[in-house]
Amino acid sequence: MTSHQLQILFVDIAIILIMARGLGYLATRINQPPVIGEIVAGVLLGPTLLDGALSETLFPDEVRPMLVGVANLGVALFMFAVGLEIESSTMRGHGRVTVAAAVGSTAVPFLLGIGLAFVLLPRHDSSNVGAFVVFIGLAVSVTAFPVLARILTDRGLSRTTVGGIALATAAFVDVVAWAALAGVNASVGADGDHWLVLFTVPYLAVMLLVVRPLLRRFLTPGGTGTPAGPLKFALVLVGALLSAAATEAMGMHHIFGAFLFGLVVPREGAQALRADLHDRTGHLTAVLLPVYFVVAGFQVDLGGIGLSGLLDLFLILLVAIVGKFGGTYLGARSQKLHPRSAASLAALMNTRGLTELVILGVGLKLGLLSGQLYSLMVVMAVVTTVMTGPLLTRIQGGRLPASPDDSDSRDRIGAASQ
Repeated sequence: MTSHQLQILFVDIAIILIMARGLGYLATRINQPPVIGEIVAGVLLGPTLLDGALSETLFPDEVRPMLVGVANLGVALFMFAVGLEIESSTMRGHGRVTVAAAVGSTAVPFLLGIGLAFVLLPRHDSSNVGAFVVFIGLAVSVTAFPVLARILTDRGLSRTTVGGIALATAAFVDVVAWAALAGVNASVGADGDHWLVLFTVPYLAVMLLVVRPLLRRFLTPGGTGTPAGPLKFALVLVGALLSAAATEAMGMHHIFGAFLFGLVVPREGAQALRADLHDRTGHLTAVLLPVYFVVAGFQVDLGGIGLSGLLDLFLILLVAIVGKFGGTYLGARSQKLHPRSAASLAALMNTRGLTELVILGVGLKLGLLSGQLYSLMVVMAVVTTVMTGPLLTRIQGGRLPASPDDSDSRDRIGAASQ
């Protein structure tokens, strides 16, 4: 790396942070999660504006590989944080309602997405039809667990019954989504060394049976977890990065290794430790993740969509919204959840945010998405996330329940959640 390239890299990262933080702040001013502004910043710095002239001037080709490296580090740490946030007790906490909502939230959009894939195929040809069909179904089924958790906190819903079910359902859907994406990645992304994927099963066994007990012994001696000091944080960070490297070497994507390491960090008696790890990781991703938005934005070109592209966008939005909202609502109502609570849950599960961008990035890397289809799916991610807040407000009628004893659901959910 020359001195000139280093200067450009530093300036580029500064520009990215200014744009991402500025637009993220503006997003919060209109009651949207900051990720919306950050995604928009990535699109604006991409080739959509001025026919790519701005993007090529600010981010010359010789610097882009370095930005990609920084972006991959940021998304790996983000996925570690997602794994760290998922509570197995939360996933089990609401019984049949969670299972029914999760099945509806996953199966209905997935099946509709498969139909959508066959409609899109003539205009977006793929060399691997089977993987393309499964990937489109998966892409419209995902829920952004971190963004959903932030929305619940901002709206005072995190301690309500609906909030608890939403977190449990989103956690279940996320785990299923990442497992399914790992299968798609393994089938088309091993660069001819497909046999390396066979190491996945013993790797999972080692992580669960060896790494998890070792982490529990080191991080929570005596069964208690204190806030993570520099040594503990460094150890966890090294473990997450090595796990990411291991899954990448097996022909999987590095995000799976980082996510898995977050899952195996001890839970019992380690609340303070995990909260501290999450905060420390959040400081790093606050700097690194905006770079991922811009790298993702390099592939988003909305300048030449045309009429057929607009039709595809309409179909993608229709399937994503109707499938996710309708599937979640029907699943929740099947367990006698109050209609308004079921609708609130469905609106929450429709948010996609950064999680969708990560999945779309994998699809683009594997060659399953064309540049135009990738751009349209990014628009879908933005629209479905933007609509969550206003839709939730409309469903709630301006009244936000402040406790788990919300009068709309307390009488109906008790029996169903046993």
